[in-house]
Amino acid sequence: MEIGYKLAAEAFGPQELIRQAVAAEAAGFDFVEISDHFHPWLESQGHSPFAWTVLGAVAARTDSLGLATGVTCPTLRYHPAVVAQAAATLALVSDGRFVLGVGSGERLNEHVVGREFPDSVRVRHEMLREALEIIRLLWSGGYHSYDGRYLSCEDARVFDLPATPPPVAVAASGKPSARIAAELGDGLFATEDDPEIMRHYREAGGTGPGYAEVPVAWAPQEETAARAALETTRWALTGWKVMSELPNPVNFEAATTSVRLEDITEAFACGPDPQRCLRAAQRYADAGFDRLVLMNAGPDPDGFFDFFVRELREPLTRLRASAVAA
Repeated sequence: MEIGYKLAAEAFGPQELIRQAVAAEAAGFDFVEISDHFHPWLESQGHSPFAWTVLGAVAARTDSLGLATGVTCPTLRYHPAVVAQAAATLALVSDGRFVLGVGSGERLNEHVVGREFPDSVRVRHEMLREALEIIRLLWSGGYHSYDGRYLSCEDARVFDLPATPPPVAVAASGKPSARIAAELGDGLFATEDDPEIMRHYREAGGTGPGYAEVPVAWAPQEETAARAALETTRWALTGWKVMSELPNPVNFEAATTSVRLEDITEAFACGPDPQRCLRAAQRYADAGFDRLVLMNAGPDPDGFFDFFVRELREPLTRLRASAVAA
């Protein structure tokens, strides 16, 4: 089991994210994963720096820490040719420590370039498929053109390529996206502890690792942790349909007014009890995931790192699917 730390780019500025990544390496995390947004989910979060700049700085400040985007949408805000170039460069400057996490995106971030974000999930998946085909094509070396239904590139070449392309983890929440992950990715990325997601991926021929975010909120008191998560991370309880469709933070503010403190304590492992965190992580291990990313919504990142070192690092590393789940 590999354990990652979520760099919440919507909640912290770039210098603080870099500092947290360095601290995560010192604490013994295997990798960090950063959200790639243009807007935060909520105005109260107050940040959204350019993820690729942050990752480049983290690569320069760390030695062995893995890096990942969680996740980049390579269809609207970025053209896939740009993502192919950016990922190849980051793989080089990190000495092969980078994993490209991709997904079909959210209206929150993609509409900002003035292109229509598709209402149809099927269209988004088709666009993602074409984007991955372009990225793979450009990583094969030489000049290439591509004419798809939604995306194209003309006479393009990525000149600086690593000897081995970075792995691609594709975000999935159901059978169609899991199939894309199996066919065009090297792994799967998810946010739900649903064993059906990994089952669809394996049945479609996917053999790579499964990345998943585990929602936790650390503070010395459970209520303090829960109130911090309510303030900054209640958007996570809206469900993927809402998360992918709303255009701006003000819409998420309105959509989450009914989220209660007890809803947070049900969804997040809140407070100082390591067993709550371990039980939450076990559900994801039982669902077939073997790359667990701790998404801490608590108010004190450094306190959480100390907690991880003291209480979580060793048991999480030893975590395996339970006999019942297996």
